[in-house]
Amino acid sequence: MDDLLRVSIRTDTAGGEIARARLLELAPDGFEEVDIAGGSLELAVYTDATGLARVSERFEDVSATPVEAGWQDAWRSFHRPVIVGGVWIGPPWETPPADTPAVVIDPGFAFGTGAHPSTRLCVVLLAEQEPGSLLDVGCGSGVLSIAAARLGFAPIVAVDVDPVAVDVTRANAVVNGVELDCRVIDATTDPLPAAKVAVANVLLAPVERILGHLDAAVAVASGYPAGERPRHPGWDHIETSELDGWAADLFRRPTV
Repeated sequence: MDDLLRVSIRTDTAGGEIARARLLELAPDGFEEVDIAGGSLELAVYTDATGLARVSERFEDVSATPVEAGWQDAWRSFHRPVIVGGVWIGPPWETPPADTPAVVIDPGFAFGTGAHPSTRLCVVLLAEQEPGSLLDVGCGSGVLSIAAARLGFAPIVAVDVDPVAVDVTRANAVVNGVELDCRVIDATTDPLPAAKVAVANVLLAPVERILGHLDAAVAVASGYPAGERPRHPGWDHIETSELDGWAADLFRRPTV
């Protein structure tokens, strides 16, 4: 193999979902995601000159830097565990506390590790709800579904429009020893399973469409910057939480 390169592109938060999807086609084994001050997002893959050429064909303003010896250790040091909502979330090379429910997520997958502020906000709001059935919309790596299982939610249905994400969620469920019903569903158009609680950690526009046809009593939504809030006909807004420039909202169906 040629010398290893760190190949990166930058986008704004609004374009992040499209950029992730395009990059995932080129790097199905995963990529690195870094929030940049000012609302920008950096997505990076570790590849060779051939991979650089493929990325350059799909994106503008591509940067490439040689990877120095010991990069694996540096990459691992970037992914640190967090404890949020009473749940430890971390990579497989870290050891969780013996007395804390744990979610183990391999950051080699490209769908979220639990460290992102929007994920942490969702876990906190889920931890405040009475456990019951749960629907995870846009499940990604399955981190929210698995965290919900650790918090006592069941049964749990995890859905995503991307079949690779559903496969990753299913694999992570096996690693963590939890039972999930994982399905490929376009949550913005397809019928969704009923649940007591639904969580959607995606972009603002999809959240608004998802809220429009959820069959749930409680909804936790995130994936958009602080200062934004989904339009929510048919829902009562209960609270907003913010962390590091991101927001999450709790909604309930109005009581009659």
